Amino acid sequence: MKQTFCIGRTGAAALVISALMVGLSLSVVGGGASGAASKSPITIGVSISETGDFSPDGAADMNAYSLWAQLVNDSGGILGHKVQMKFVNDASSTSQVVTNYTTLLSKDHVNFVFGPFSSLLTIPASEIAARYGYAFVEPSGGSQAVFNRGLKNVFEAEPQAGYQDMLSFGDWVLGLPKSERPKTAAYATEDDPFIGPEVAALQAKFEAAGIKTVYNKTYPIELPSYAPIALGVAQSKAQVVVLGTNLPDATAFTQTFIQQKYNPLAIDYASGPDQGTPWVKAVGAKNVAGTTVPLGWLPTLSTYQNKAFVAAYVKKYGGNAAAMSTDAGEAYSVGQVMAQAITAAGSLSNTKVIAELHKLTFKTVQGSFAFNKQGIPNGHVVLGQWVNGSLQIIYPPAVATVKALFPKPAWGTK
Repeated sequence: MKQTFCIGRTGAAALVISALMVGLSLSVVGGGASGAASKSPITIGVSISETGDFSPDGAADMNAYSLWAQLVNDSGGILGHKVQMKFVNDASSTSQVVTNYTTLLSKDHVNFVFGPFSSLLTIPASEIAARYGYAFVEPSGGSQAVFNRGLKNVFEAEPQAGYQDMLSFGDWVLGLPKSERPKTAAYATEDDPFIGPEVAALQAKFEAAGIKTVYNKTYPIELPSYAPIALGVAQSKAQVVVLGTNLPDATAFTQTFIQQKYNPLAIDYASGPDQGTPWVKAVGAKNVAGTTVPLGWLPTLSTYQNKAFVAAYVKKYGGNAAAMSTDAGEAYSVGQVMAQAITAAGSLSNTKVIAELHKLTFKTVQGSFAFNKQGIPNGHVVLGQWVNGSLQIIYPPAVATVKALFPKPAWGTK
């Protein structure tokens, strides 16, 4: 079934991009092999969370960026230049990410940069890129704080700005028959510029619809133990749970809920269930059913180059399509967007590339989207749920691939 949930602008610019795509399979728009050997490579610098709290996401980003560069080079490069990636570890640290991008731009003089994982790191990193006049296309920095600083160089290569992501869960829950809707909710979230506002927006939506808040806690990103907060959620006996998590705390909360035999009607995570195999290994294959998460990408989408991307990813890194993290699709889209913008600009000038990023509609494995003047994408995310051993789309109905599990199955039964 073909899923289309990102509608980009039409017009001459989109037609130019469409024309450039004709005849290409997995290659990202490039200049062909002619002259590639005689031209200097395009060096792209990226700060990656190889260690620290964001390391699972960082690993998926690095894999996707590396694969994108390999496939671009296999097809002749961009404007006849081969691509060379330069990765540096930020250890999931805001101070280190600033150091990394400062070094990449002032000392290494890379041609372009790609963004790191998370709004937490994107915000300071994009300031450095703006100072040096560099385009900053990033995979997952969706906080409102990313876009409200007046920067003209920042672009989130996702279908929709992340701070709106979790509202898809709210739309699904409130679309249930009134007799089935949860009456109470519990919220727990990292104190993160991206995740916190997402959870707050969903809480406001539920409260306006009459769903009573019985627990609400914001906690530091790094804690010695998440157990006390997880116990607080469980003891609230809320019928629906909203968690502003990444994989480590998502795992800890879920393990505590399992131990306490606390099984809400529905449970939504900002991140965790979207991590593929790491999520299954963390909580157990019989405990993933019914867990939900907002999605911009899945390996099953019938989007531009997605089938070939997934096949190449599995061939290079092993496993299977269902095991892939959604981070991989997001990071690969960064490369697709940048390659199309560079090609349309016909230049390695960041100034010219930024201008194209503001004008064009881009085709990616996540779908097609354009950016407004703030760099906010204009597509739509969907709601994913683990059903029958894989992460599938359950909302909105027009693109759903499976019937949702509601109430959520008891832990260990599916």
